[in-house]
Amino acid sequence: MIDSFLLLLDGFATALTWSNLLYCFIGVMLGMIIGVLPGLGPVSGTALLIPITFGMEPVSAIIMLSGIFYGSMYGGTITSVLVNVPGEAASVITCIDGYEMTKKGRAGAALGVAAIGSFIGGIVAVVALTFFGPILAQAALSFGPPEFFAIMLLGMLMIVALMGKSLVRGLIAAIIGLILAMVGQDLVSGEYRFTFGSLELMEGIDFAVMAMGLFGISEILLNAEKPTRIGQVPKVKGLLPQKNEWNPTLKSVGRGTGIGMVLGMIPGANSIIASTFSYMLEKKVAKDPSRFGKGAIEGVAGPETANNAHSGAALIPLFSLGLPSSPTMAVILGAFIMHGLTPGPALFTKNPDFVWGLIASMFIGNLLLLFLNLPLVGLWAKIAMIPYKLLYPIVLMVILVGTYSLKGSLWDVGMMLVFGIIGYIMKKLDIPMSAMIVTFILGSQLESAMLQSLSISTEGFLIFFTRPISAVILIVAFVVFALSIFSGVKNKRGKLAADVEM
Repeated sequence: MIDSFLLLLDGFATALTWSNLLYCFIGVMLGMIIGVLPGLGPVSGTALLIPITFGMEPVSAIIMLSGIFYGSMYGGTITSVLVNVPGEAASVITCIDGYEMTKKGRAGAALGVAAIGSFIGGIVAVVALTFFGPILAQAALSFGPPEFFAIMLLGMLMIVALMGKSLVRGLIAAIIGLILAMVGQDLVSGEYRFTFGSLELMEGIDFAVMAMGLFGISEILLNAEKPTRIGQVPKVKGLLPQKNEWNPTLKSVGRGTGIGMVLGMIPGANSIIASTFSYMLEKKVAKDPSRFGKGAIEGVAGPETANNAHSGAALIPLFSLGLPSSPTMAVILGAFIMHGLTPGPALFTKNPDFVWGLIASMFIGNLLLLFLNLPLVGLWAKIAMIPYKLLYPIVLMVILVGTYSLKGSLWDVGMMLVFGIIGYIMKKLDIPMSAMIVTFILGSQLESAMLQSLSISTEGFLIFFTRPISAVILIVAFVVFALSIFSGVKNKRGKLAADVEM
C-alpha cells in the first residue's frame, strides 16, 4: 500500500501539469453538460467525443473521457431534481424523491446532499482503485490464456444476463456484436472474413464509427419524436440538510458507497442497478418507509452516492483485468485500444505514468465537480431547457464532422449512418446495445485467448476445465447464465398467469 501511495504522488505530478488539468476540466464540464441534457447520457457523450482525442497524448485523452463519464453522473441529478427530467438513466430513481423535495421548496437540500454523496462515493471508489487495483492486477499476472478466456466469457454472459428485460434479446445483441467483431482478417489463417470483397472492411469495423452511429444518431432519431421541452427552472436555496437530517443522510451515503463499490466491480451491474438497489435498501431500513416518494432526503442521498461510487469502482476490473463492467466502460476500453493501450494486468507495470496520472486526475476531477455543481446549478438547469430542435442539429453536425475526420472517408460516414439506423431499430425493439458493444470489443480478445489456449492444449477444450481458476470462473459463468434463464422463464409464466386472471 505504501508503494501505491508513492506511485499516486508521482501520478499527481502528471495530472497537475497545465495541459492535463485543462483536459480534466474540459472533460468534467462536458460531462456535466451531457448529464443535464436528457437523451445523451455518459455512453453517447463519451462515444461522440472520442474523435476529438485523436492526436492527443493517451493520458490526456483518457483523462478527458473519464471526466466526461463521471461528470455526467453528477449532471444527470440536476434536472432530475429541478424539473423531473433525468439527464441520464441512472438518475431516474432520483426523480422520485428529488422532485418531491423541489415541490416543497427544498430543491437546494436535495441537490446539496446529492453533490456531497456523489463526491464521497466517487472519492472512496478512487481510493479503492488506488489500493486494490494493483493487487488484483498482480494476482492476474499469473493468469494464462484459458483464465482470460474464462474471465471474458463471464463478463459477456453477465452483460447479456443483466442488461435489458429479455435474455433472448440480450443474446441476439451479443451474437450480432460477435459477428461484427469477426469482420476483417482472421487471427490464425490470415484469411479475410465477412468483407464481401470490400477493401474498406478488410481492416474490420472501426469502433468509433460504430459507437457514434449506435449511440449518437439513434438518440437524435428517438428524440426527434418527442415534443419540444418547455418549462421554468425553480429557484434553489438552502443547499444543506436540516440539523436532524444529517445523521440519516450520512448513513445513506455510507450504504450507497458500499453498494456502488460492490456492484461497480461486477460485469453487467450498471449504475442503474446500483442506484435502484440503494433506493430499495433505504426504503427497507427506514423507520417510516411511507415517507419515500414524498420527499425523503435519504431517497436522494443513497442512490446518488451509489451511482457515483459505481462509476469509480467500474474502473477496477477495467484497469486490472481489461474487463468492462458497463456500456460506458466498454466505450472507454475501445478508446484505450485506439490509443495503443491494453487494459489488463500488465497496464500497471508497462504504463505506470498513464495509470497513476489518470487515477490522480480522478481525485482532482471529483473535487472540481463539487465546486462546479452547486454554484452553477441555475446555469446547468437552463441548459437542460434547450429545445431539441436547436440542440440536435448541432449534435448531428459534430457527429458527421467527427466521423469524417477519423480517416477523411465518406465510407465511414455512411457506415456511421447505417449503425445509427440499426441503433434506432434496436432501441425501438428494446434490444440492449450494451451487450452488442461489449461483445464487439471483447470478441477479438476472446477469440485470441481461445485460440492461444487450444494451441498449448493437448486435450482440446478440456484445458478450460483442467485448470482450477478457469474451471471455477466458467462454472460461475454458466450458473449465472442458467439462473438468468430460470428467472426469465419464471417472470414470463408469472406475467402470463396475471394476464389470464385479468
